[in-house]
Amino acid sequence: MELLLSWLILSFAVWITDAVLPGFHLKSAKSAILVAAIFGVLNFLLGWLLFAVFTVLTLGLAWLLAFVTRWIINAILLVITDKLTDHLKIDSFGWALGGALVMSAVGTLGEWIVRQIF
Repeated sequence: MELLLSWLILSFAVWITDAVLPGFHLKSAKSAILVAAIFGVLNFLLGWLLFAVFTVLTLGLAWLLAFVTRWIINAILLVITDKLTDHLKIDSFGWALGGALVMSAVGTLGEWIVRQIF
């Protein structure tokens, strides 16, 4: 149940990001569900690996600046999601960074609200 709820919150975050950022385009409102699923799977499979690689390459600096590192990794994963599906179009890496920031903010707020309710 928690996984389904997290997926719905991420879908809402993707949809809000599409509404807020002009360089972040969804094919339709339903596409947010598919994009969230692909992004979530990529984050699960590659997120930790990219974080580890960044930490080693920066001699631990990435670990100290975990928020910034996670933000950049999420932007990279958004670009990969864009390449894997035609339901998402991101105009540039800058828009991917903005999208990662908005999605993180909306997702964190959504998780907080759900935890307060339940």
